[in-house]
Order: sequence, then C-alpha cells, then structure tokens
Amino acid sequence: MIKIFTLFTVFIAIFLYGMTVMRIGLYNLSHKRIQELLVKVTNSPFKGMVVGTFITAILQSSSAVMVITIGFIAAGMLTFKQSIGIILGTNIGTTLTTEFIAFDLFDAILPLLLIGAVLLFTKNHISFNIGAILFGLGCLFVAMNGFENLAKPLSSIPVVHTSIKMSNESNLIGVGLGTLLTAIIQSSTATTGIIMGFLNENLVTLSSGIAIVLGANIGTCITAFIASIGANKEAKWAAYAHIWLNIFGVLLFFPFIKSLGDVASFLTSLPDVQLAHVSVIFNVLSSFIALPLAGLLAQFIMKLHGEKA
Repeated sequence: MIKIFTLFTVFIAIFLYGMTVMRIGLYNLSHKRIQELLVKVTNSPFKGMVVGTFITAILQSSSAVMVITIGFIAAGMLTFKQSIGIILGTNIGTTLTTEFIAFDLFDAILPLLLIGAVLLFTKNHISFNIGAILFGLGCLFVAMNGFENLAKPLSSIPVVHTSIKMSNESNLIGVGLGTLLTAIIQSSTATTGIIMGFLNENLVTLSSGIAIVLGANIGTCITAFIASIGANKEAKWAAYAHIWLNIFGVLLFFPFIKSLGDVASFLTSLPDVQLAHVSVIFNVLSSFIALPLAGLLAQFIMKLHGEKA
C-alpha cells in the first residue's frame, strides 16, 4: 500500500513539475505581451474574458493567472471590476490542457523528453523555452500513463475504494471529493488527469467523474485565496469573486450532470475524452452565462465582503 501511494505521489509530482516547466517556457516566450494584455485590454468584461482565456491557455494554469491578476490589483495596475472578465476567461483557458492530455500520445513521450532535454541545454533563448515546453509535455504524458496504470492498484486500497464507491453512489460526494483533492494538490488539471485514469479503467462512472471535475473547479480557488491574504480590498474581492463564480457554476450545472454526460457520450465513446469535453462545455457555458451579470456579481462581492476585506 505504501509503495502504491508513493508511486501515486511521484506521478502527481511529475505532473505538476511538467506543468511548471511547460509554463515557464510558454511564459518566457510571451511574458511581455501577457503583461500588456492584462493591464491594457481589460476595459470590458468580454475583453477581459478573451484575454483571460488566451493567457490561461498559454500558462496552462488558472491559478497562475489568478495569482498574477491579484498581484496586479494589489499593485494598483488593475481594478477589481477589470478582474471579473479575466476570472471568467481563466476557467475556459484551463480546459485546453485537459483536452490535450486526453490524447493517447504514449509513443511521443520519449521523443518529447529527449528533444526537450537537448534543447534545454542550448543557450538560445527561443530554443531553450521550446525545450521547456516539449519536456514539460513529456512529463505530463508520463504522469497520465502512470495514473492509468495505478488506477486499479489504488482502488484496492480500502480508503480509496470507499471514496470511489461513495462518489459513484452520490454526485454530491463526488463534488466534495474533487474540491478536497484539488485543494490539496492545487491543480484542477491534475485532478482531472487522475480521474481520467480511473475512468479508463472503468472504476468511476462518468457521472461521478463529472461531479469530481465540478468540485475541482471550486478546489482550485484555494491558490488565489492564499495569494490574496495580506493584500488590499480589491485583490481580496478578486479572490472571493473567483470562489463565488465557481460555486455558482457548480450549483447551476449540478442538476444536469447526467445531461452533460449524455452530450459527452454523443460526442465520443472514449471515457477520458468525454470528461475532457464536459470540462470544456461546463466552463464555457458557465462563463458565458455569467458574462452579462459581471456588474451584478461585482456589486454582490463588494457588498458581501466589503467589511471583511
């Protein structure tokens, strides 16, 4: 049991390391443009959402974009109201990685790692960062392969077996499990990747997997909340907005988990790809539904957390 948990922890570490290395490469190639976009092109919620989607797709982490956004708000470079659109966009942009890791690219792992490692030893700025991107991708696919291979051994452990059984029986427990797991490892993408492995081994139902992914959207807010501690009022409001937007989204779509599953099953027969598609559908619809209500949400946050912030 200890060996299985250790291997599982190692694969989580490899996944997060791969995300970080890839993010560094992508950020270094475009960081000047990212700062420009965040500060100058967010004068409306829609523009903010487009920018948030674009930057999150580059950085492959909604949490990273939220931390940057909160930092800019704290520095007076952005306002709280400007951040609403960005937050909506982060939820969409982060689904790109989920879609990507659903592909079966096992044969590409070794070439990605080797080419990436070679380029990492070059002195050229562009080739070094391309190497970081390729090596990071290789690590992601190594971790995904590991999650799938460890799914059955993990499910034999009593506490994991009980958790899976309970989430299969209750979507509400699935949401709670996704929230908790993501709050611990601080990556909704990693949580989704783990559940994809369990889905491919038929250990969790699609409805349970969707519920866990919905919960992951709430759990990922913990990073931005921690980043806002000690910051000014507006930075804290942005963190609260991130939390409330995801909670409202989950509450809205929770009754339609089965319908989301039916749509995903219509689109593809592959369980892990179904989950990736649901993640995209949920986040895109949630963000577009919330977009016209951005002003009302800002007022709600300021009224609810005005004193506490």
